[in-house]
Amino acid sequence: MKELKKRKTLVNPKPLINMKSIKDTKKLKKAKENNQSKISIKTAKFLKNRIAGGKNSFKDSNEDKKYDKKKKNKSHKEELESLKDIDPEFYDFLKQNDKKLLDFNMFDSDDSDDENQGNDDKARNKTADEENEIKNNLGDSDSNDNEDSEMYHKPNGNLEVASDESDFEDDADDVPDGQQKVTLNLLRQWQVQLEKQNVSLDIVRKVIQAFSSALASITSDEGNTAPTSFKVVGSATFNGVVQLCVLHLYPALLRILGLTPRSTTPIHKTKKWTKVRGCLRYYLTDLIRLVEQVSSANILSVLLKHLHQMAVMTASFTTLGKTILKRLIVLWSTGDETIRVLAFLCILKITRNQQVSMLHHVLKAMYLSYVRNSKFVSPNTLPSINFMRRSLVEMFALDLNASYQHAFLYIRQLAIHLRNAVILKKKDSFQAVYNWQYVNSLRLWADLLGATTNKPQLQPLVYPLVTITLGVIRLIPTAQYFPLRFHCIKILITLAKETHAFIPLLPLILEVLRSNTFNRKHTVVSMRPIQFTCILRLNKGQLSENGFRDEVIEQVCSLVLELLANESATLAFSDLVVPTVLALKSYLKECRNGNYSRKLKQLLDKIQENSRFIDQERRKITFNLNDVAQVNAWETKVRNKGTPLSIYYESWVKTHEAKKRRQAAQIDSINADYDIPSIKRSSKDNVAIRNDNGELELFPSDSEDEEMPNTDIKERDNPPLRVKRIKKQKKPKQASASQPEDDIPLEEPDNPESVDIVKDLDLDDW
Repeated sequence: MKELKKRKTLVNPKPLINMKSIKDTKKLKKAKENNQSKISIKTAKFLKNRIAGGKNSFKDSNEDKKYDKKKKNKSHKEELESLKDIDPEFYDFLKQNDKKLLDFNMFDSDDSDDENQGNDDKARNKTADEENEIKNNLGDSDSNDNEDSEMYHKPNGNLEVASDESDFEDDADDVPDGQQKVTLNLLRQWQVQLEKQNVSLDIVRKVIQAFSSALASITSDEGNTAPTSFKVVGSATFNGVVQLCVLHLYPALLRILGLTPRSTTPIHKTKKWTKVRGCLRYYLTDLIRLVEQVSSANILSVLLKHLHQMAVMTASFTTLGKTILKRLIVLWSTGDETIRVLAFLCILKITRNQQVSMLHHVLKAMYLSYVRNSKFVSPNTLPSINFMRRSLVEMFALDLNASYQHAFLYIRQLAIHLRNAVILKKKDSFQAVYNWQYVNSLRLWADLLGATTNKPQLQPLVYPLVTITLGVIRLIPTAQYFPLRFHCIKILITLAKETHAFIPLLPLILEVLRSNTFNRKHTVVSMRPIQFTCILRLNKGQLSENGFRDEVIEQVCSLVLELLANESATLAFSDLVVPTVLALKSYLKECRNGNYSRKLKQLLDKIQENSRFIDQERRKITFNLNDVAQVNAWETKVRNKGTPLSIYYESWVKTHEAKKRRQAAQIDSINADYDIPSIKRSSKDNVAIRNDNGELELFPSDSEDEEMPNTDIKERDNPPLRVKRIKKQKKPKQASASQPEDDIPLEEPDNPESVDIVKDLDLDDW
């Protein structure tokens, strides 16, 4: 068996072709056919030499292998013949099973050699052809450069410029089956049908579905929205869908329900309400979602005006109404001036339609939002806080019986905070009382009790509120908290004016003049006065300035004058001002500042003049002083006649307001001279964006920059310039950056002509 295996291996000779040269040739040919790379001249020469060397070695190896193979074939034949004698049985086995092996002869081997030689000739011809290809490649390198340039893509020179709608063009072709693409022509057809007298409900449903599809195209939760039969692609179509709904949907719904804009019939009692109810709920849900997504003030104002129109139709949706009110309260407390007003009007209209079920929820949410957003008071935030307070007073006045529950609860919370501060006497408990949220809450309830003084529901809360406010003043009676004292006194003076209640405030005002800190000589001269409008607490550096003393004298004179002007027509005025006259005379004897003495002396003269006037009028009284009706009639007569102190107070208010406006106008020049921080007062112009046709664009392109209001404060930490009157000039401590020093009135006078009215939407709004 071993001998047979050896013979079989001899029958299969080794391959006669040099595979290495063939692989190099194939590599060259494949690279050229596929145009994958450009063969350099060095690479071509290297492959040429390699193939040539392979050809020479190929010739020598073939001659040797041919001689060895003939020799092996002869020996193999002889071995097969000898096998007949050595092992006859195995020879017979081969004869029966492998006769071809025994019939082996030299002619077969020669034929195979001829075949192998023919294969060798083919291989040589193949390598020769490939060599010629390499030569052609080396010779035609210049022509190949031109051919290689055709390998790269050359763009067409007549390409169109990409438009703003390029992001949506791909989506336009991907409209799913079963959905219709909304076009401008389709919107025009819908508009014509909505303007008809007999509006089809199907058209309204289609418009609402298109609006939902438009909203889904800009929101991130598109997968959560219900599938619609329309597809909105592009900003122009989106703008058209929203404009169609805002301008034409509400009148069409009224015509379907058979109502007029001024109709008082409940909407849920109309015949077709059940048919409209489902799609209307769907639309209002999408509308409030769009209001949440919009950030532009111009667009948001248009949507809020439309929501103000649709407010009547939210009366039948309690859960949806709460969602809408929640978003409107956020806009009312954090939006721009116009947005705040529109949001409040929407809240007021929706709440009036659902007063029984919504009022408690709205009052609680608005009060908490008011307290949350009145934590910091500055000249920029003061107007918005005043607006929130006045509008919230109007909301509480809708139902005084329901408001009493809220007012009692929140005033009780203020009393608990004050009691904890008095008992514990810790820093945290003091800070829970001496902050802007607490003071603004006191001001809110004082305004509410003053606005409802002619109704008895809330009047029992006047005494607790006055007691709490007096306790706040007495909690820390130091000079550092003089600004907070003056704020609380102003609150009580306003409440006393409205309720016609007597509150002993003169001692609280005049005891400031006996303060050691106030009477101490100042050591620092400030270039501008300190304003207490947006300050509750003074630091030690400010207490040593002359601006502190100037502002205290100004506050004392204004508060005493305002309080006594309100009491100038009372029968007991002469007796009421006796302690005040004595205190002012005592201070004038010790005062060495000419400006302070002149102001207080003028105030004292007016008080004494008014006291003499009241004495003269009292001598004419003939009725009994126990008759309250006669006393009230006499006071009314004197007040209508006019008292010297009231006349002087009116002229002083005009002068004081003009002075504040003048200081506010000159503040920029003062800051430029002395490098003092100031507040940028921006001219906030809500300029509407219009297209080439003059029509207002609801959703302009993203490439257009949106103007932002310039209401930032210059972040500069330089303190006011101070000049010391001592020999060594020391650097004063830096004033707190959270205490603005701009002279801005506390509250702007109410102007009935500047009331913002929500007008009906028309094409002029676009």
